[in-house]
Amino acid sequence: MNSTRVLLLPGWQNSGPGHWQSRWETLYGDLRVQQHDWDWPRRGDWMARLDEVLLQDDAPAVLVAHSLGCQLVASWAAHSQHTGRVKGALLVAPPDTEREDMPPQLHNWRPIRRQRLPFASVAVISSDDPFGALERSTQMAADWGASVVIAGPRGHLNADSGLGDWPEGRALLDDLAGR
Repeated sequence: MNSTRVLLLPGWQNSGPGHWQSRWETLYGDLRVQQHDWDWPRRGDWMARLDEVLLQDDAPAVLVAHSLGCQLVASWAAHSQHTGRVKGALLVAPPDTEREDMPPQLHNWRPIRRQRLPFASVAVISSDDPFGALERSTQMAADWGASVVIAGPRGHLNADSGLGDWPEGRALLDDLAGR
């Protein structure tokens, strides 16, 4: 039987070396889905790239999304014919791309796709994320059918949050993947 692949879906501008996603890539051999343009992300291009990577291997996958990667999962799942290849998704720090103060590079990520995801999902949300109010983020997670873990006041749950290797997140992933 094929083992489950862990696909890392970074957000806008990718995840730097101190980010828990980059650390997981090094520690566990997880696969980062490389996008063609990290600075001016086009939703359709990112969705096509996720399909492309999923189709490279018959093994089921678990998606590990941070920030704009969460919006990628929601958008992709609403349109792809390949959602059956995904066992679940860990959605960390979903941003509110409908906010007025979002940079122009992210305007094409409106409207937020809110359809229920066709696979199990867990959303990890910080109570003081500068890119998404707690109420908006928890409502997105509810719309997606994701269970919610409130991480407390941890910012955007990135390298600046001091998560390091983030073993709590890895435990959530392991539970989601059924390991």
